[in-house]
Amino acid sequence: MPPLALISPPALEESTSKTFKTLITHLFSVILMTKSEELFEESKAVLVGGVDSPVRAMKPYPFFTARGEGSRIYDVDGNSYIDYCLAYGPLILGHAHPEVMAAVREQLERGTAYGTPTELELQFAEKIARHVPSIEMVRFVNTGTEATMGAIRLARGWTGRDKIIKFEGAFHGAHDYVLVKAGSGATTHGVPTSAGVPVDTTKNTLLCPFNDREAVEGLVKAHDDIAAVILEPVIGNMGCIMPEEGYLKFLREVTEENGIALIFDEVITGFRLGLGGAQEYFGVKPDITTLGKIAGGGLPIGIIGASREIMENMSPVGPVYQAGTFNGNPLSMTAGYTAVSILEKGDVYEHTRGLAEKLRSGLADITSDLGIATKIYGLESMYQMYFTDTDVVDSATALAADKDLFLRYQQGLLKEGPSQYECNFISAAHSEEDIDYTLEKAEDVLKSLN
Repeated sequence: MPPLALISPPALEESTSKTFKTLITHLFSVILMTKSEELFEESKAVLVGGVDSPVRAMKPYPFFTARGEGSRIYDVDGNSYIDYCLAYGPLILGHAHPEVMAAVREQLERGTAYGTPTELELQFAEKIARHVPSIEMVRFVNTGTEATMGAIRLARGWTGRDKIIKFEGAFHGAHDYVLVKAGSGATTHGVPTSAGVPVDTTKNTLLCPFNDREAVEGLVKAHDDIAAVILEPVIGNMGCIMPEEGYLKFLREVTEENGIALIFDEVITGFRLGLGGAQEYFGVKPDITTLGKIAGGGLPIGIIGASREIMENMSPVGPVYQAGTFNGNPLSMTAGYTAVSILEKGDVYEHTRGLAEKLRSGLADITSDLGIATKIYGLESMYQMYFTDTDVVDSATALAADKDLFLRYQQGLLKEGPSQYECNFISAAHSEEDIDYTLEKAEDVLKSLN
């Protein structure tokens, strides 16, 4: 049977009434409508744009997922996909990892929320502090957005200053402090800033191109009330933009010299580049760290971490207020603790690193042989490909890449591909066969574009 999109309504006699023809054509199209398309049409009536996050929007419609297992997700129409999105990063172990699932099921029998401290919070906090160089104490929250919002508030309370520096194209969650020239869905959908963000809020957010030393020095010289510099050490929300050699150490030096808090947003890189995250990988220790995604084992989580001196500025000990009904939720604590415990065994990183290197080098060989200008970036289990012959070092050079060609490439692999401005990931569940199949299909699509 040919693909549904290639089927047309049956031919009708000329004598058939116009109304009847319309009815038959409509009924035929309904019969041929995929379950995902049908669900999307229904969702648009009750969900804004038919989705719960802008980055999930696709044209003509997104597929609706029924389940995930290992390296694959399966949609409601029965199609399977090798997943390199992995819920935008959390699933380093793959979908429905047996140990994580078993631990969560066990916790479900004991309850889903208590509103009181638990022993597991203590054990997980100790585990995080043992691995992440900058962290002595943590505050568990529920999302990466909450984590970065709380981290910035903490930095302001600690320094007694108001302004922050963020980098163009970096995404630190959907809150007012940082929703200015943001990456991720904000870039994909052409809304680098958001309505509803007060001018009085954004005046305290100073923007700077990534990897630009002079721009940072200029802002620091011009403003003596900068509380923090916040950045993704590897910008994962504009694809995968790497810090230039020595750039993170430069930021550490300039912030220390001027009494400015350095915040590493490691919601993506934390436990992705290793147990110690980007700060261990690059050998640069920030003042404050935010974590999320992988640390939740597939369930919602956010983490603010720093030295005892800084963290004790937070309530109930200090004056910086932060609270949440679901902070330290036992289900997230269980999933996260179990996932990190599995990562501590070490073999996951070796496996994902090897597969990612194979995929990156394979894509580079294919595009080189076909004479297609690309820049492929990544480290450990992260990667992204830009269609450009210019080095991608910041938001401007990422946006200058050929987005239309990228979308045609993605549409060849999937009817409608994900955003150019998201990073791709490898999980422990991916196999050599997955990579070989992906490279084979990628080559076929790239040939058709050339």
